[in-house]
Amino acid sequence: MPEQMSQDTVEELLHDATRRLIRTTDGLPDAAYGEPSGLPDWTRGHVLAHLVLNAEGMAGAIGGILEGEPVPMYASQEARDQDIQDLAAAGPAAIRARLLGATTDLSDAFAALPADELDTLVERVPAGRQVPAGALPGMRLSEVSIHHADLDAGYSRADWAPAYAALLLDAMTGGWEAPDPSFRAVASDLARTWAFGDGGPAVTGTAADLGWWLTGRGAGEGLSSDSGDVPQIGSW
Repeated sequence: MPEQMSQDTVEELLHDATRRLIRTTDGLPDAAYGEPSGLPDWTRGHVLAHLVLNAEGMAGAIGGILEGEPVPMYASQEARDQDIQDLAAAGPAAIRARLLGATTDLSDAFAALPADELDTLVERVPAGRQVPAGALPGMRLSEVSIHHADLDAGYSRADWAPAYAALLLDAMTGGWEAPDPSFRAVASDLARTWAFGDGGPAVTGTAADLGWWLTGRGAGEGLSSDSGDVPQIGSW
């Protein structure tokens, strides 16, 4: 999380993003859950099932911290993948109910996490990647915002709050990897620039278009590059 954005601001953005996701989910006809999403091989039901399992995993991990018995977000990568498949197959009513319950539980978990536990590390899977508990709200905000757009159900990156788009670019600056990562991402709507690698040619567009492109989505629609062609980004 960038230093200039407080935990409270991130959680406010998450609250709004979650509310909008629930509204989209509730408005989808049942038949739409089985239709393709913007992600390869996943229906809209798969995307929503992933968001359910992600919320449940984060809430469970925070519950473990509160009880003094740390638990990972997922029992294993295989278990997580199978749970997504199972919930996607369970149908719209089950997905809607689980999503509402999981997002409510996660909000309660974030509110209950003491300030002195924000640095406590949470495992994604046993012996896997670890992140501080205090980073989970920002991570969840990205899960909700990006995958809501992946649903291809009337909500797109253009609906992201500018503060979230900046947060995404801040987060990606330090961890982006590519064969030739040297360029500058210039957000025309925020008057901000992010350097990737050693800097270099400017790739210019709105912060949302830049963030979408940097996650490997699309082909750089809405962007321009000083070097001519906008570089192609691998999938996230």
